Amino acid sequence: MKIDEVVDKLIKGEISFHEVDNILEANAAMVARRIALEKILGISLPSIGSTIIDYSEIKNRNAENVIGAAQIPLGIVGPLKVNGDYAKGNFYVPLATTEGALIASVNRGAKAVTLSGGVRVKIFKDEMTRAPIFKFDSIEEIPKFLEFIEKNMDKIYSIVNSTTSHGKLKSITPFVLGNNVWLRFSFETGDAMGMNMVTIVVEEICKFIESSFPTTCVAVSGNMCSDKKQTSVNSLFGRGKTVVAEAILKKDIVENVLHSDVRLIHDINLRKNWLGTARAGSLAQFNAHFANIIAAIFIATGQDLAQLVESSSGYTWTEVRGEDLYISVTLPSLEVGTVGGGTRLPTQREALSIMGVYGSGNPAGSNAKKFAEIIAATVLAGELNLLAALANRELGKAHIRLGRGKLSI
Repeated sequence: MKIDEVVDKLIKGEISFHEVDNILEANAAMVARRIALEKILGISLPSIGSTIIDYSEIKNRNAENVIGAAQIPLGIVGPLKVNGDYAKGNFYVPLATTEGALIASVNRGAKAVTLSGGVRVKIFKDEMTRAPIFKFDSIEEIPKFLEFIEKNMDKIYSIVNSTTSHGKLKSITPFVLGNNVWLRFSFETGDAMGMNMVTIVVEEICKFIESSFPTTCVAVSGNMCSDKKQTSVNSLFGRGKTVVAEAILKKDIVENVLHSDVRLIHDINLRKNWLGTARAGSLAQFNAHFANIIAAIFIATGQDLAQLVESSSGYTWTEVRGEDLYISVTLPSLEVGTVGGGTRLPTQREALSIMGVYGSGNPAGSNAKKFAEIIAATVLAGELNLLAALANRELGKAHIRLGRGKLSI
């Protein structure tokens, strides 16, 4: 069937948009859907249709009912000096955003910390989680269930090893509420973010549990994981990578590069990020704008954007040390990967390549850890500059000039 014939059937409602993939090659199906939509709505979508993506590569992998692609401006910050265990040296970091002044803001922070010797970074935990929920008729059965899990760890490890060659089970933590039990499985997942990997493995484990013990797995995800949600369990136990970055800014760099004051920046951090956040009742978001930087990096590099919710949770800490400023950022739940998902898309591959982290690392997992360290360092640079901008009362001016293209308001 030709494209124009398929378009005609779509307009008449004789076939649905998702059925086109069964009739035409992936790229032709994309064109047919877009043309049909244009005619149904009486609009033109030339920009959405202008893309370098080969849809045969993403069919059944990244998106469905595709009509084209969205484009977002992408800029870089740097050089940013990172002193991590995996990321060592100067890096340029891609940020995709439509918010004027964001890239410039992070770039100035990067300049300040690089001139100060760079950002030290450490990864303290690396675990992707999935927590199925099991129900019981009575709490009398729960101690027996937990004992069953302990006695069958060898079998569980065997299921893991036979299901995935990349995932490694690190721990199982039970949580009980009434006659319900959550088992929070934690896995090391190499260079993949790993959510799909651990879901597939845990599904197989749940099949074994149900066949061997009188219980029902209500859902493979019982929200104690917790995926795409801001929760205390992620903040306390971590999910993905738990990363801490720190830097010391000399007084003269704060004054000459950031045009600010050490003590004023520290005071704003305490009163805004800590006191203001506590008064607002926020959960694990004691920072100025982690989400801004992480969202821009996620978009640029093909990460799961919905995981911004937990990945941007975290804490900014400052101290005045003599005449200098100490600053650190803590990211308890940074969920990133350099293989799988959207990382395979062409511009996203290139963005990861800018930082030297695309694909699998050697040893496995080293690229994802390097990427996480770069992100944490970039977040610190962004936090530093925003605090300085607030101290200087220049936030509004920057957005007028770089967000509205005006010299004054």
